[in-house]
Amino acid sequence: MSRKLNLGWLLLGVAMTAGAQEKPADFAAQVPLSVSGSGPWYRLELPLSVQLQARQTDLSDLRVFNAAGEPQAYALARESAQTRDDGHMNTVKWFPLYNSADATERAPSVRVQSTTTGTLVEVQPSSQLEAGEEVLRGWLLDASAIKAPLQQLILDWTSERDGFQRFSIEASDDLQHWQPWGEGQVARLTFSDERIEQHEVALPGQSARYLRLLWDSPNAPTLTSAQLKSSDPQNLPLPLVWSPALAGSSTKAGEYTWQLPMGLNVERVQVELKQPNSLAPVTLAGRRETSLPWQPLSSGLLYRLTQNGQDVVQNELQLYGQTVQQLKLTVDERGGGLGEQAPSLKYAVRATQVIFLARGDGPYSLALGNPTVRTANLPLSTLIPDFKPEKLATLGKAMVQGDAVATQTTTATTAAVAETNWKKIGLWAVLLLSVLFLAAMAFSLLRKPPAKS
Repeated sequence: MSRKLNLGWLLLGVAMTAGAQEKPADFAAQVPLSVSGSGPWYRLELPLSVQLQARQTDLSDLRVFNAAGEPQAYALARESAQTRDDGHMNTVKWFPLYNSADATERAPSVRVQSTTTGTLVEVQPSSQLEAGEEVLRGWLLDASAIKAPLQQLILDWTSERDGFQRFSIEASDDLQHWQPWGEGQVARLTFSDERIEQHEVALPGQSARYLRLLWDSPNAPTLTSAQLKSSDPQNLPLPLVWSPALAGSSTKAGEYTWQLPMGLNVERVQVELKQPNSLAPVTLAGRRETSLPWQPLSSGLLYRLTQNGQDVVQNELQLYGQTVQQLKLTVDERGGGLGEQAPSLKYAVRATQVIFLARGDGPYSLALGNPTVRTANLPLSTLIPDFKPEKLATLGKAMVQGDAVATQTTTATTAAVAETNWKKIGLWAVLLLSVLFLAAMAFSLLRKPPAKS
């Protein structure tokens, strides 16, 4: 009986394995891939438009196939805001940059004293300024002790009046040659007896020994604190991927809702502000589906204000990577609101990378869109022996060909689903027959009279 039992389970396992072999036709969407560089491993930056073809939030229904329709071993490089290393906060020294009030050059000329390691000791104007004619143009930050890419600048300051502080950011390693790093904006506002402050400025994620902040206004504020957030080069976060503009709806004054294509781990949203001089304290909530209650996600002040002929815009809210499919924005109407029609909204998720081991002949294709299959991705350490994070940059590169997603016809998709259903029915039938067969054998043995001695 033991031999028959083992044989029955073996046949059942073989049948289930054969039935579980997936084909491209089992998936609703197929995307052709092109590869370049040296294999056999290839890395694909998954476009958001392709990711949205999946039917499972965790991308369990993602597969890679070769030209013969054979599945390829693959791994996913993903990260969430909850598990990502947020970096290290560094308090740095800051030095004032003075110039004369009638100086024509925007960047003050200075002389510096530093140690052999590059740490600044003193920063003074290159020429003597008379008392009363010196104007504070900006600040020089000493980041020479930080040996990692700079991700964020955090400032605190004092000034005679509230408002926005706008400045340019430049980086240098020798205090002679400066590279522009974009614009910075911080703010301190009062609204309806509430204090609203913005201290953080995003940096491009590059290394630099010194930063120079130059104000647009004639006088810079007095800094009271300066910090720089840095990240280990081996643990740099994957970039954010932004969606196209998403239309919303409104059934109540001051409330706007948006439906996302699927459950996504959203980390930022950007709300369209059409009208100049818009000011809107807001609260953002989200949920996975309509039957669940709304959960608060973020709050802040959105604005588009005109100052000195320029628009000053803050239209983003930061989230913490919760999985949501519906978003609701509630606006404090005392700021004037955002109008009766719902503004469009863009959302950002952290990029996903697909790493696969090419086996067999190309061309290769990516398949998504099957709500019933189970996950098949491997850990990176299993897919690539002796894996280290820096090895990702050395892998061959795979890219989606064109912008279109080759979606199967309704007939083909229906046939694939029907085939999958018949496979399931067949497997369950085999399992049921095996159980009945074993039960019959056991019953027969129990009824058999004991052998006479």
